[in-house]
Formats: sequence, C-alpha cells, structure tokens
Amino acid sequence: MSTKQHDDLPHTFRRIGLLLGNEYAWPLAYEALIERLGSHLNYQGRRFDFEVERLTIEPFNLRQPVRHHVIIDRLGYWHMTVREWLKKSALMDDSHTVNNPFTFQSMEKHSAYCVMIRLGFDIPETWLVPQKEWDPKDERARVTAENYHKMFDLEKIVEEVGGYPVFMKPYDGGGWRGVTHIKNREDLYKAYDESGQQTMHIQKGIKDYEIFCRCLGCGPQILPMRYDPDQPLHNRYRIEHGFLSPFQGDYVVKLTRIINAFFGWEYNSCESLLRGKSIFPIDFANAVPDTSLISLHYYFPWAIKALVRWSLYCAVTERKTRIDLQSRDYFAIADRDIPFPEKLNLYHDLAQRYFESERFEVFCASHLAHLDELTLEYFSSAAWDATLVERCRRSFPAHEHEQFIAHYRGLINYWVKTEQDRLAKH
Repeated sequence: MSTKQHDDLPHTFRRIGLLLGNEYAWPLAYEALIERLGSHLNYQGRRFDFEVERLTIEPFNLRQPVRHHVIIDRLGYWHMTVREWLKKSALMDDSHTVNNPFTFQSMEKHSAYCVMIRLGFDIPETWLVPQKEWDPKDERARVTAENYHKMFDLEKIVEEVGGYPVFMKPYDGGGWRGVTHIKNREDLYKAYDESGQQTMHIQKGIKDYEIFCRCLGCGPQILPMRYDPDQPLHNRYRIEHGFLSPFQGDYVVKLTRIINAFFGWEYNSCESLLRGKSIFPIDFANAVPDTSLISLHYYFPWAIKALVRWSLYCAVTERKTRIDLQSRDYFAIADRDIPFPEKLNLYHDLAQRYFESERFEVFCASHLAHLDELTLEYFSSAAWDATLVERCRRSFPAHEHEQFIAHYRGLINYWVKTEQDRLAKH
C-alpha cells in the first residue's frame, strides 16, 4: 500500500500497549509485523498510524489519562497493580483491553463451569470441596470451621462424580497449576492433603476419549489444534490437519467463540475431550493463553497474525471493553424449551454479534489483505531466524541448542511451505 498516495488523508494516531512478563519471541514477531505493515492503513477516509509500546509498571494517579487505545495484557492475571490500572483504563479512558480485567478476576474456572452448565454444555460432573487447611492464626476461620463446617467423605464425592479416575484441581487454577490425575484412594487423600489452603474441584475423568482438542481464539478467529498434555512442552501440539469431523469442528469453534464472547475474553484457549459426537469441555478459562514459540511451534505464526488483525481492528474501530456482560441474553436462551443444537446456534449468534464478526471479516479483506504475504516474508527472514535462535538459547541447556534450533527451524519452514501452498490456491 503506497504511503505517498494517501498522504493527503486526515491522520489518526493509535497506540497499542503491550504488558509483558518474561516473554521473548511473540512480542518481537508482533512488533515486526506491525512495522512491515508500514504502521498505517486507510479506513473510512482516514489514514491510521500505529505505535506499539511495551508498558512499564509504576505508581499511577487515578485521574491520569491512559494514552493507549488497545492494550494486550499478559500480566493482570497475577499482578494486581497491572490489573487495577487496566480497570481504570477501561472505566475512565475507554481503552480496550485484551483480555477483560473484570471478568478475568471474578469469573475464574469455577464460575466458567457454572455458566457452561447453565447453558447446557456437557461439562464433566464436578464438585467443589472446602480447602484442607486454614491459617492457624485466623481466629475467625477457626470458629467458623468448628461451628459450621460439616465433615464430609472424599471417597463418597468420588462415587458421586462417577468413580475413578478423577481430577483434582484448584477452582481458580491456570496453566495446569495444582492439577492431579487421581486413580485410587491413596492418590485422592495425598492430593487433598497437599492442596493446603487452596479450594479444590473434584471432576470426573473422561475415559477412552479419542481426541484432546485445544482451540486458540483471538477475536472471532479460532484455531483448533490436536493436543497431548502428556508430551514434553515442545511436543504437545500435534501437526494434524483434518483431525476433526465436520460436526466436531463446527461444535468446538462455536463453543470457543461462545465462551470467549460471554466472558469478554478476546484471546483465550478452550480444551475439550472428544469421543464421536460427545464433546466434553474441560478447561476454558485460559485468558492468558499459550503464545510461546517453544510450545506452539508450527502454529506460532497463526497466533501472531491473529493478534495483529484483531488488535488493529479494535484500534481503528475504537472498540471498547464491555464492562456489563449481558449474561441474561444467554440465560434467556438457556431457559427456553428447545433442543440444544438450536440453543447452540442462538448462543453463537450472540457471540458473532459481540465480536462484530462480519464487520471484522470485511475489515481484514479490505485493509489487511496483504498481511498473509507480509507474515510469510517475515517468517522466512533472517530477522525472524535470529529471534528463533535466541529463543532456543534462552529455553534449552547449551548442549541442546543445536538440536532444538534445527527442530524449530524445520517446523517454521514447514509452516512457510504449507502457507505458500495455501496462498497459491487463492
């Protein structure tokens, strides 16, 4: 797109902020693609210029304006200063945050399970059990426990959920923190004893499932991937195309969009276990989803391109963080006496409206059509290769550098080849 051709258009400046922790490769790739786009596009008679800034964490005045139109957050799930600044930016400055800091705090895995059960999804049988231990210095907790906590039988709860195997996991967990696969009585009591002051779920384990699918969602864009949690981190995502039947593919894509739209999680992953037409969502509150080259490998370019598309769309169209969730619209459908497939489609209509999916598709086709080619060029470049090499050096011991540099080069080169083939067909 020629810059000179559109110099006479009114200019509008948009800032995109990145809140980062120890991440390395994806911010560099994201920044490189924005730069290759020329940091501008033309929309509705205006020329938009973009600046990407890595944000620092410091004290802030509640009245101090936030300059950033879009913020991609990777810290607010654990860093309270960041989370409260994000809330302030949404409430006072109309900044759009990926992801919603309000629901991320209040709607943890437990709330997400409750919502999806209410909507009629096939969540495995799940119980919540009180924490095993309390702070011995907390007199209020001691008195409450003595007066009102009833004794309960852990093994009876396992029977209620359908017997072994079960999973015990924190009600607000993330990143597989504290998850235990329990096969017998000994495992059960050991896991509960070790859970300490965490409040835990006990959830039925699904036997004999055929596919473990993890969907990555960014805005309305959804990528289903076959996943194997028992493999090492670098080998969990399997490169398989067409591993879902048409029914399964349609279902998990709609499921992921519905979950993300309900909670305002615009960059999130959803895990499901599949057995024929039986689909069991098991983990879908991952609103700081895996974006690491080391784990995503072949799928890494898709994630970066999806983030670029969605963040630019939000910046240009002045999308605002939705603070009120409009949950009742979903519950009104849930309470209707109609077959679940009809409910699924009605939920999905709400999700599509939340994500402005049609408008987004038109925006991408009209203003970001060249992003595919630019992404292909970048992941074939020396600049990307230097990022890949450094990421491997940071992630693996020195004696494994050569092995894993070759491994990741091969996977990204395979993506380049398949992407070239895909684009050649269009």
